[in-house]
Amino acid sequence: MSDTTTDGPVLAADGTPLKRSLARALRRQKLRALMLIAPLLIFILVTFILPVGDMLFRSVENSIVRDTLPRTVVALADWDADSGELPSEAVYAAMAADLKDAAKAKIHTKVGSRLNYEMPGISSLFRKTGRKAKKFDLEADGPWREKLIDINKGWANPEVWRTIQTYSPKYTSGYYLNAVDMQVGTDGPELRPEDERIYMLLLKRTLWMSLLITFSCIVLAYPVAWLLANLPARKANLLMILVLLPFWTSLLVRTSAWKILLQQQGVINDILVWIGLVADDNRLQLINNQFGTIVAMTHILLPFMILPMYSVMQTIQPSYLRAAKSLGATDWTAFWRVY
Repeated sequence: MSDTTTDGPVLAADGTPLKRSLARALRRQKLRALMLIAPLLIFILVTFILPVGDMLFRSVENSIVRDTLPRTVVALADWDADSGELPSEAVYAAMAADLKDAAKAKIHTKVGSRLNYEMPGISSLFRKTGRKAKKFDLEADGPWREKLIDINKGWANPEVWRTIQTYSPKYTSGYYLNAVDMQVGTDGPELRPEDERIYMLLLKRTLWMSLLITFSCIVLAYPVAWLLANLPARKANLLMILVLLPFWTSLLVRTSAWKILLQQQGVINDILVWIGLVADDNRLQLINNQFGTIVAMTHILLPFMILPMYSVMQTIQPSYLRAAKSLGATDWTAFWRVY
């Protein structure tokens, strides 16, 4: 369809070309729609996107070392951390000057706290040295290597200087590497010592327990959901009340109840001792371990597994099972394929 005629372009009521008038009306409509959702977009931007962006920036930002110890960072640039030797006197002099300025500004403890994440003990090193750094006479005192080592023997440890040099860049991947039991080394990322690798162990343990709890919930919830979907309404409503009952009980109360049941002097151990399955001096340890956690978490999460299963099974007509059996399926095959 053309927007022109033999006499020229089609005009709107105000005399402007119809195509231009329609485009202007469409722009106004889009702008009006944008203004309607603008408050929601601003709310999401302020309460979600900006905080997440700030958190992601902080996860790589590492300017505190460079900003607090600027002379030391420059002086350490040419030091070989793998040589096993201490830095030169110029590095110690630069550290003394930086510490004096940082102590006056009362920020020397902040850089110590930051580096303490990477090497325990550095925080106390900076704190103790900073208390005396205010009185440093940069012109008369010295040599600075011996003076700083006299204040704290930690300044004679090459690993301290290696840590300062490693984490002197403005941005670092150290936070992310720490999460997977790694650290920033002189030659790049490297594994932490064996006795410091805890996060991956905890992650594996958490995933394993999550799988066990999920499997336990599925095994227990499936038959309950099937009964709810196939029992008469009166009995199903009574069973549904029992399923929803944990929601009416405080989580603290449920946890305390499991502690009473599972403790060594608890109900379950007393019953096992009474029937002779367990000796009184060899009661089972059922809490403060993985078994107790799995039992309690399964009980807490079981209703959340039953209700979605029930909502789906309720939509399945019982006639489907009869139809499957009439076509030759066994009871198990009919149940497996229908439910």
